[in-house]
Amino acid sequence: MVDAQRLLSRAMDIDRPCAARIYDAFLGGGHNFGVEREFVERLQTAIPGVAGVFRENRAFLRRAVEHLLARGVRQFIELGSGIPTIGHVHEVAGRRTRRFSVLYADNEPLTVAHSRPLLSDEPRAGIIQADIRDPTSILRSPEAAHLIDFEQPVALVMSAVLHFLEDADEPLRLVRAYQEAVPPGSALVISHLTGSEEPEPMNLLAAFYAETADPMVARPAEWIAECFDGFALQAPGVCYLGDWRPEPDQLVHRHSGYRILHGGVARKLR
Repeated sequence: MVDAQRLLSRAMDIDRPCAARIYDAFLGGGHNFGVEREFVERLQTAIPGVAGVFRENRAFLRRAVEHLLARGVRQFIELGSGIPTIGHVHEVAGRRTRRFSVLYADNEPLTVAHSRPLLSDEPRAGIIQADIRDPTSILRSPEAAHLIDFEQPVALVMSAVLHFLEDADEPLRLVRAYQEAVPPGSALVISHLTGSEEPEPMNLLAAFYAETADPMVARPAEWIAECFDGFALQAPGVCYLGDWRPEPDQLVHRHSGYRILHGGVARKLR
């Protein structure tokens, strides 16, 4: 079990790069500091083209959300959401329908502080400061009660977050806890870093992130696939993100980046 004290240990830290603000910087956002921008510059020098990994993850998120919207899912909970800007879930959903709701959750104080003004004019979306390792704090929060109807299908979005959990956090057990909390028809969206195909750039990326407030743990592709046990995988299954339902204009270019992000989408049948 996760030590309760560790759930309370995240404090505001502007001296070390933060994963949420690094992601924002790679996407060209304005909610990051010099320490993140300097980190991004060094990382791009060490791993040329690494920015494509971050863009690839955001593109997968968009395709996954659109896929689920087309199949009637209208509620989303994103765990470890980062800063919900530049093509995040509520923006994708809002382009397709007026009937949606999104609950974002992140445990980093400044991330949440930056996010609240961004969502202030969107009544169908909100963010809470909560830790993915404490499902109750998210699923039974007042914000969840306001935004999410757990009698209807809910998409659980774990986009590039599980690799920031240590093995001691029992991430697979946490995935199961969230799976059990949602009704049939719900969905699970996961992307996760792996060195199964390209260990060298993955190891170098992990070494850089060891300097940050959010060190990462890459896991085998087989472990990522195991996260979906009990749910019905949507074609093409668990794979490199560039191979997950690429759009026609991606077919030529989808293998141009590093194949270090795998993931998929699955539905809960019963």
